[in-house]
Amino acid sequence: MTDTPTTGTTGEKAPESGAISDFGIDTTSKSAGEALREYWAKVRGGDFGSLPALLGLFVLVIFFSAQSETFLTLGNISNLLAQGAGIVIIAMGLVFVLLLGEIDLSAGTASGVAASVMALHLVKSGNMLSAFGDGVFYITCAFMVIAAVLSGLLRIWPGVVLPVVGLVIILIGVPPNAWVEMLLALCIGTSIGSLTGYLVAKVGIPSFVVTLALFLAWGGVVLKYIGQGGTLPIRNDKVLFNVANGNLSILNSWILFLLAAGGYAAVVLGRHFARLRKGLVAQPTPLVLIKVGVVVVLSAAATFLLTQNRAVNPTVTILGVPYVVPIVLVLLTLGTFVLDRTSYGRHIYAVGGNAEAARRAGINVAQIRMSVFVIASSVAALGAIVYSSKVGSVAPDSGGGNTLLFAVGAAVIGGTSLFGGKGRLRDAVIGGAVIAIISNGLGLLKQEAAVVSIVTGLVLLLAASVDALSRRRSAAS
Repeated sequence: MTDTPTTGTTGEKAPESGAISDFGIDTTSKSAGEALREYWAKVRGGDFGSLPALLGLFVLVIFFSAQSETFLTLGNISNLLAQGAGIVIIAMGLVFVLLLGEIDLSAGTASGVAASVMALHLVKSGNMLSAFGDGVFYITCAFMVIAAVLSGLLRIWPGVVLPVVGLVIILIGVPPNAWVEMLLALCIGTSIGSLTGYLVAKVGIPSFVVTLALFLAWGGVVLKYIGQGGTLPIRNDKVLFNVANGNLSILNSWILFLLAAGGYAAVVLGRHFARLRKGLVAQPTPLVLIKVGVVVVLSAAATFLLTQNRAVNPTVTILGVPYVVPIVLVLLTLGTFVLDRTSYGRHIYAVGGNAEAARRAGINVAQIRMSVFVIASSVAALGAIVYSSKVGSVAPDSGGGNTLLFAVGAAVIGGTSLFGGKGRLRDAVIGGAVIAIISNGLGLLKQEAAVVSIVTGLVLLLAASVDALSRRRSAAS
């Protein structure tokens, strides 16, 4: 491959600015062919990214489309989005933890605790003293105070504010309201993350041990809150129920398309042409235009299909983009911005790549390490809201079982490395889509739950093997 110097209209080399020449910034550009050959060389060198997951996604769609007549119907596609959203959201939070080479095995049951407190506050009309009983009530309040103090010790201010807000909601008995319930769930999730993060970052207990212990503990807390065999319904609250079961109007669906696809195109093209104007290295313009065009066309097609009536009953009309789509898009955009465009995100990648080097560079490693657990548990609480809304109730096994395993699997299958330092939020979305399609497709083929678990486990094992082999190949090259 040969880099071609950027040239002006006269064919002479473009003049470099003082800053560019002084600091030796790469001002070369590549043709489309050179860029494709460079990408292929990276793949051959073991840097697969999310390519295996995308290929797997394509194969699964082809396979289930051929085996089931219902798989590609509009109703099933909409159902797939709602089914996979809870797992995808929890997986996005876990990406932050995995980037440090850590693990959070308690994210699933932590989401169950957040969901059960949310449902209890709704069912008991905000009277948490009556809902918990004296002993559990005061222990819960003390736990939130401790969580706020622990976050304050490492100056993680969201971890201070949200537990205090949750404590106030519980103590003064704020009347039930869907938005208050969701805020309370987020506060509980943040409190749990503060405790987990402090034990890992400051006490020094391995994250596997801490989160395994808390996985068991939080499962018991959920059982204590709800009671054996109990169920807390939330489907009677229209707002909570519509989080995973409602749809945007046709007008709002197309507005979402304009904001999402238009915003993506504006950001990518604006950044690309800005780099060209400054004489910095940039991807070939035809490839950038193709990438933006594919995203816009696919988004338009998906929006058009989801705005068609997909009800099986001819007397009922169901149309519009499900609410879970903008929820996932907002979290994806916000998380990607944090990881790619802020110093905090760069510090996460630095600590995940080499913690000792990051410490020597002046990064507060303990603070970064604790903060990712706060993020993971907080985002898990958001996933709990979506998951509970889809089910319509909260049960003692909420967040247990396969919830965590599927969420970790989604992040790893998408391309996030278990060894830290490599991964993006979009990996969780791609991996979550793979898991949702496996579960949905095998369900349509009338396969048992055992078969779903076996196939999902084998896919996860394959993804972990690809990650390990790619690392070995990268190290050897």
